[in-house]
Amino acid sequence: MAMSIAWHETASRINQFYRLTKPRVVSLIVFTAVIGMFLAVPGAVPLDALIFGTIGIALVAGAAAALNCLVEQKMDAVMARTKGRPLPQGKVSVPETTFFLGLVGGIGLFMLYQWVNPLTMWLTLGTFVGYAIIYTIILKPLTPQNIVIGGASGAMPPVLGWAAVTGEVTADALLLFLIIFAWTPPHFWALALYRKTEYAAIGMPMLPVTHGDQFTRLHVLLYTVILCIVTLLPYITQMSGLIYLAGATILNVIFMYYAIKIYRDYSDQLAMKTFRYSILYLALLFVALLVDHYFYF
Repeated sequence: MAMSIAWHETASRINQFYRLTKPRVVSLIVFTAVIGMFLAVPGAVPLDALIFGTIGIALVAGAAAALNCLVEQKMDAVMARTKGRPLPQGKVSVPETTFFLGLVGGIGLFMLYQWVNPLTMWLTLGTFVGYAIIYTIILKPLTPQNIVIGGASGAMPPVLGWAAVTGEVTADALLLFLIIFAWTPPHFWALALYRKTEYAAIGMPMLPVTHGDQFTRLHVLLYTVILCIVTLLPYITQMSGLIYLAGATILNVIFMYYAIKIYRDYSDQLAMKTFRYSILYLALLFVALLVDHYFYF
């Protein structure tokens, strides 16, 4: 009985640290990084790069998420979306979180340097600094354009995957970066519209707070148009073929529908549907890239 209780407590503690890594966010990061690996080569991805690259990128991404939780714990305690996280709930302490993110991030960087290549390690470290420090600490409380500028770090995963396999960054890798960079503003501003009151309460200068709903809704629409144009570039540059073009077109039509509806007939329910669709959109877009890569015609 005592052993069962002890195991339950240990499992619960492990789960709290796991939650610090924002596993749902990290899963999308890792997914796009792995797709980047497969798109970088005409055939199979080398097994060592696939395994160690995926694990290393995942560990560093998890460490960045934990640092984000550490920096924003007071704000997280106020917002309904984040108040259940481990730090605001007191399930883990600041020293424990600091040690955990240092250990996890350090192991991830070591794996990338030792068993993948130094370029991937340095790019991943730069991404960590860009997200956890430049975006979270500097940009987020400073400017309503935080998500646009800081989106550069969030757009890096497929580039990291590409570098892990090839040891270089090419124009095609940068196209993948550009897609996620253009996707980030409409994705996040849809959520920001829905959570505007909470962001205002913590003094976070998100676009709906500083410039109002109408301005933000217009920018969701404009950035969605930009995104739709950018997603055609892989076909235009002959990186991808008709399979990708067909998939991207269908996904873009649906995204544009949501963006136009948000602009013309906003509701919180619609904003959340758009936010959720944007996640599915990105995943399916990269699946279309992958399918086209191996079944090009």
